[in-house]
Amino acid sequence: MKSLSCEDAKQVDLVEYLAYLDHHPQKVHNENFWYLSPLREEKTASFKVNRQKNVWYDHAVGKGGDLIDFGTLYHNCSVSELLGRLSVYQARPVLSFHPPTISDNLSGANSRFAGEKKEAEGCKIVVLDSRPLAAKELLNYLEKRCIPLEIANRFCKEVDFLLYNKKHTVIGFQNNSGGYELRSENFKGSSSPKDITFVDKRTDDVAVFEGFFSFLSFCTVNKNLTAPLSNCLVLNSLSFFEKSRSLMEQYNQVHLILDRDSAGMNRTKQALQWDRDKYIDRSDFYKHHKDLNDWLIHHQQSQKQSQRQGRRL
Repeated sequence: MKSLSCEDAKQVDLVEYLAYLDHHPQKVHNENFWYLSPLREEKTASFKVNRQKNVWYDHAVGKGGDLIDFGTLYHNCSVSELLGRLSVYQARPVLSFHPPTISDNLSGANSRFAGEKKEAEGCKIVVLDSRPLAAKELLNYLEKRCIPLEIANRFCKEVDFLLYNKKHTVIGFQNNSGGYELRSENFKGSSSPKDITFVDKRTDDVAVFEGFFSFLSFCTVNKNLTAPLSNCLVLNSLSFFEKSRSLMEQYNQVHLILDRDSAGMNRTKQALQWDRDKYIDRSDFYKHHKDLNDWLIHHQQSQKQSQRQGRRL
């Protein structure tokens, strides 16, 4: 089994890895997940993971860092030993442990993980219902992200789920295995099973996105085109990028529309090393923004501002 590099190890989702180690958040607020510290005993959650940046900070002791910093402390091991552990973790059968994830219809799948601890019942996301988008706060959130309802309704649903015995209603984007990416103004998570979402337009090329809001933004930017859009692959997690290579290789051209953070740019560089003729970096279109949705929001705000100035003139 090939050991992970340090760069690859830093891309491992901290929240998923903590769940794999049977540590689950006490509360979730936006991209911040708060835990009872896995590194020591405590009664009040002071260990924070920022999922967007994939870093942690233990407020009680004033320490933090990336997954390598955490893993060497947690396992009391060297970096090379940790990379070996993470290689075993990455090679396990694919079943995401996004906190909270395992829905009640996966009890059969859990049997494949003999010897692993099960998540506490309250930590599981249990999807209760889905329907067309209608809740006002969700429509307001879509408007804030500059996604027209007509486009969101084609690919998303309004989803009710249970977490810590509390019901939540969010926007759900379904993957190929029936799980959902779940988003609202105050929540970001997913239900199991975690997987890619592939939209087949029967074209010879494919556009690849990291998250579904970038995909929805792509549909929004191109909504007036009469020609069919390319096939679209939404990874829903960068961890699926290499796993999706065989799928991407089936197409003549692969348009990479990944986030312009270090993780997204590293994956883009990796693909260009595979084949510069097949893989094309399209992120120059939004080069001064973190992703396509961020560009769309700023673009529409600029347009509105120009229209207001035009009316004053």
